[in-house]
Amino acid sequence: MSDVVDAIVGQWEKERPALADDLWPVQFIARVQRANRVIEREVKTFCAEHGVEMGEFDVLTTLRRSGPPYALTAGAFLKAAMVTSGAITNRIDRMEAKGLVERVRDSGDRRTVKIRLTERGQELTDVLMAGHLRNHARILGGIDPAEMERAVAVLRTFLEQHGDTSIT
Repeated sequence: MSDVVDAIVGQWEKERPALADDLWPVQFIARVQRANRVIEREVKTFCAEHGVEMGEFDVLTTLRRSGPPYALTAGAFLKAAMVTSGAITNRIDRMEAKGLVERVRDSGDRRTVKIRLTERGQELTDVLMAGHLRNHARILGGIDPAEMERAVAVLRTFLEQHGDTSIT
């Protein structure tokens, strides 16, 4: 079976035969990029069906998986979410207006503000996460589990080699 990446590589091999042996990275990287677009499109659709944006889903799930009391300081959240402080401030403002999160001052240090899931936010996150996992399973449904394990191992190695080893 052939795909669009094979076609792209074939075009380069035809146009620049001297590059043929150097095109091997395109086989992996172009497919990862294209797979990311497919996954983002599917996740964006899933989120829209539930009235949240992808970035809001990221906030909800980051807070929920942090454990009780489902709260993080803005600084800790920025590290976990890897977005700019301006982007996170706007996102939190929108989510606070929806009643999904709240800002709370730390009792020990009033200068520290935490972002915390509301009860409504926690309930929504639990529903969303279950649906999100079913959606991912649907997206990957046609792939043999053994092949998936090999792909996971390759991607893990790639990310480790590039220093992407921690969420904090």
